[in-house]
Amino acid sequence: MRKMNRKLMSYLAAIMLVVTTNAVASSSNGITYDEHTQPATAGSMLADTVMVRPLTLIGTAVGVVTFVVTLPFSALGGNVGDAGQILVVDPAKYTFVRPLGVF
Repeated sequence: MRKMNRKLMSYLAAIMLVVTTNAVASSSNGITYDEHTQPATAGSMLADTVMVRPLTLIGTAVGVVTFVVTLPFSALGGNVGDAGQILVVDPAKYTFVRPLGVF
């Protein structure tokens, strides 16, 4: 049972890493959501609601925890604003502000 929990947690961590990396990459490329030419479909909305939003919510929480843990180092380096933007604001925007079904 313990081995299965570790395996599940490692898969979940890998998925969160991929999702948060994609969220940061998509938010930093300068494209706004209004520029998308393809409208959201029912399938994309369902996938977004069931799979993507919960994972990006977890990724946002992981980003907040990471930001808090690394805050002393960011303060010493003088990049608290950049760290907050990348670790907290961008994933939160991708989770809560993005239109449903638009990736």
